[in-house]
Amino acid sequence: MRKIVDCHCHVYPEKIALKASRAIGSFYDAPMRYDGRVETVIKASAGAGISKCIIFSVATKPSQTESINRFIASTVEKSPELFVGLGTLHPDSESLEEDIAGIIALGLRGVKLHPDIQGFKADDYRWLRIYELCEKNRLPVLIHCGDNRFDMDNPNRIRPILDIYTNLTVIGAHLGGYTVWEEAVKAFKDCPNFYTDCSSSLSFMEPDRARDIIREYGANKVLFGTDFPMWDASEELSRLYSLGLDGGELELILYKNASRLFGLGLE
Repeated sequence: MRKIVDCHCHVYPEKIALKASRAIGSFYDAPMRYDGRVETVIKASAGAGISKCIIFSVATKPSQTESINRFIASTVEKSPELFVGLGTLHPDSESLEEDIAGIIALGLRGVKLHPDIQGFKADDYRWLRIYELCEKNRLPVLIHCGDNRFDMDNPNRIRPILDIYTNLTVIGAHLGGYTVWEEAVKAFKDCPNFYTDCSSSLSFMEPDRARDIIREYGANKVLFGTDFPMWDASEELSRLYSLGLDGGELELILYKNASRLFGLGLE
């Protein structure tokens, strides 16, 4: 059976899952396929043959950080065969060192940031301590990249971070720049510490162009992701398989890159 890691899954506690999912859909003016519940991602992943899911949520204020991280960790603890968790941080926290220590103590494998949702430009000085601490503690950062409606985390905001924190592993979501894909690949394709996932991207471009962008980055720099609860895993896999990538490229994208970056032991 093929190994597949879905590296981009937002999940929420049962009581707020539907509301949170609808809020994301409203933000992006897009219908949500699923409701963001843990049970839903378990069922959807099983149906698509997903081996592992990288799960996370983001804090919109500092007081949410600890509870979100504990929720993600407890979800992983209940289904360790499927889930691997990332923590969240907030740039206005007065205890970032303690927050990072908590992420590590909980066994979370990295940090998820979403400047648009969290309300800060990615190169805002308040983020810099987060990048510094993640680099120091060897925690990969999965960050939302791109949106032509805003200028919060477009390539011009992210590229300087890569140049400053050269030992920080950054995974820029959405082929490096949601709706600004051409700008993104030009900015990031030669950055040794930049990786990307293909979530919320393949349905918006012609297969030939998607394949070319992946090859410009290099298949060793691209991870599979669905952006659950927005998209269906089976459909996203079909889009990926339709691109004409060879078997070695698909293995890297589907699980080898994620395994290496997050220490999953799947290689």
